[in-house]
Amino acid sequence: MLGRLLGIAFIITFLTGLYSHFIQEPLPWMVFLTRPIWLYQVSQGIHITAGILCFPLIFAKLYTIFPELFQTPPVRSFPHFLERASITVFVASSLVQITIGLLNTYQWYALFPFPFRQTHYALSFVIIGSLAIHIALKLPVIAQYWRKRDALTADGHLVEHATEPEPQRQDELQRLTGKVQNAGITGRIFEWIDRSPTLPPQTSRRGFFATVAVASAALVTLTAGQSFRVFDATNLFGARKNDTGPQGLPVNRTAKRAKVLESATAPDWQLTVSNGASTKSFSYEELRAMPQHEVVLPIACVEGWSQYATWKGPRLKELIATVDGDPSSTVRITSLEQGSSYAQTTMGPEFVRDDLTLVALDLEGEPLDIDHGYPARMIAPARPGVLQTKWLSTLEVLS
Repeated sequence: MLGRLLGIAFIITFLTGLYSHFIQEPLPWMVFLTRPIWLYQVSQGIHITAGILCFPLIFAKLYTIFPELFQTPPVRSFPHFLERASITVFVASSLVQITIGLLNTYQWYALFPFPFRQTHYALSFVIIGSLAIHIALKLPVIAQYWRKRDALTADGHLVEHATEPEPQRQDELQRLTGKVQNAGITGRIFEWIDRSPTLPPQTSRRGFFATVAVASAALVTLTAGQSFRVFDATNLFGARKNDTGPQGLPVNRTAKRAKVLESATAPDWQLTVSNGASTKSFSYEELRAMPQHEVVLPIACVEGWSQYATWKGPRLKELIATVDGDPSSTVRITSLEQGSSYAQTTMGPEFVRDDLTLVALDLEGEPLDIDHGYPARMIAPARPGVLQTKWLSTLEVLS
């Protein structure tokens, strides 16, 4: 049961992780859905929650197989070597993966002597690859115990799986004399001294699974509120909490940290829109003079937290139309932000032409707070928060 749940959890995190990775770094042929608007919000919320659930599941699984870690001899055959090697790689990489993933939700990047995003992406393939190898090697056992009726005898006892017999080992007495250790009174005494005691189980199977279930439920209850509003009241340990921060919305990167306090509030700030040789610059007042549209969209960050908000501003496709830009074009978006790999991003045609994609000027009926991207920022449906570029500088139509 634990193996199945752990496998499902890792497959879910792998697939949702791939979605998050490629929506940030798409291949040229990739097109993404813009509906439902909560697609990325739910996908990344599931990714983070399932990743956190891996902690109790993997520790519980390690507990159940702990005696098997100290087999003697450690390797009995080449398939046995592959089995042990694959599970070693799987456990080691999994523990690193879920630990750095959890630290990432708190943005504790200073603890990483390596680039988080690239390492997290590479480790996901190591985990899934080692898991696939291990499952392939254990397939006969999995097939036998997959269904309850095949795993139990008629009287309800577990069917023992045939395993490779452990080689008989001779002790020194047997090697020298040919006699087994328990021969004679002295031999029986030494055999009794060396005998491993058989301890009665301290926890029942039902109690063990109940403990794992309670731990898992507690983790979800106390952290999932950052991703799912239904758990908001019990969100004690999530990295972010709804309705906090400027204008009631959490902030990941402040204007001070992005080094835009002066440039974003400069009186001569302008948003430059270009399409080849055609270029037009808009002041803050000119942007406000354009038709304003109001949308309700979530900010859904890669760290797992999300919150709906009301945004208002001109549509992106109407802005690029002022320089004869095709709504089915790709747009390069540049921020005033300094020292970030996301200071420049690209937006695919599926987002550019969407009516819900705005250059937002207002948040919750008020001008954007400086930490939320004043004077102007991007907002689009089903798109990661790191791509909802703040402190806009230029919009360039690419194709």
